[in-house]
Amino acid sequence: TEAVVSTQSTGKLKGQVVDITKYREMLQGLITQGLCQLLEPHVTIQCRQMDIQLVEGVLAAGQANYTKLSGLDVTVKVDQANFLPADITGGVRLVAKEGRMVVVNTLEARLEQIIKQKIPEVRSMLYGSNPNRRFFD
Repeated sequence: TEAVVSTQSTGKLKGQVVDITKYREMLQGLITQGLCQLLEPHVTIQCRQMDIQLVEGVLAAGQANYTKLSGLDVTVKVDQANFLPADITGGVRLVAKEGRMVVVNTLEARLEQIIKQKIPEVRSMLYGSNPNRRFFD
């Protein structure tokens, strides 16, 4: 069931990427969130080669949101040599400290996180609650 949900959700994500306005907003949010996770003064962003102009277009707004949220300044550059694979749906990868700190904010990575969080909920919907379960995190 996890594979079916993943496949269907990936298809819906591809539909979101086709709408440039929604994808631009999504990229800005992914960049801001990645910067907040890293909290580093110098960050490099990697994206698909076809997304470079979109990422550069939302970069200033993402930096401004980060500065507003954290109160910290950040220098961000887009990696022009290393790109994410063209076959992924989209998103960004943020790299700091010469590759020692990495935040993968691709749409596939985010989808995997959501699916893993929702597995217990789906399991209880399909099979009912487990009477032996004591903790519900």
